[in-house]
Amino acid sequence: MTGRVIWHMTMSLDGFIADRDGAVDWMFLADGGPSGLGAEVIATTGAFLCGGKRVETVGENRPYGGAWTGPILIYTRKDPATNPIPEFTYVSGDIRDVVAGGLADAGGKNLVVTGGAVPRLALEAGLVDEIVLHITPVLLGEGIRFYDSPGVQPTRLKVLTAEGLNFRFEVLN
Repeated sequence: MTGRVIWHMTMSLDGFIADRDGAVDWMFLADGGPSGLGAEVIATTGAFLCGGKRVETVGENRPYGGAWTGPILIYTRKDPATNPIPEFTYVSGDIRDVVAGGLADAGGKNLVVTGGAVPRLALEAGLVDEIVLHITPVLLGEGIRFYDSPGVQPTRLKVLTAEGLNFRFEVLN
């Protein structure tokens, strides 16, 4: 089995993944734990890749509230040798090489990319296979957008799953 690259994200109804201060505590306003789709993503994830800002936001907390364990890769422009959280692996370089390394670390399972810059870079390099998106019923009004890349061509998506406020899309181009 070869893993896929999954952009997994929760956003507000008005399209933000963090509030104006970078906080994400509003994501946990919905009750009931992960959806069926979210649980499936957790079960099929072999490695997790995000940027340094995500780590600044969540600190040493493990993805999915600790319900998942595996390699956590932090994409950074800083020297990876300055690794401030030893449990995480800091990586740098071309996004294609970083994603290829993440897929190798995933051991045949999926590589989840999340945050703002890392998924955008991976998508624009043609590396994202699917987007799994959870919408939290809250309006933030401002903050960090789910996807913000002026000047690029539209990316076509195909809806694979629509389960309440949880969606899975195939990236077509």
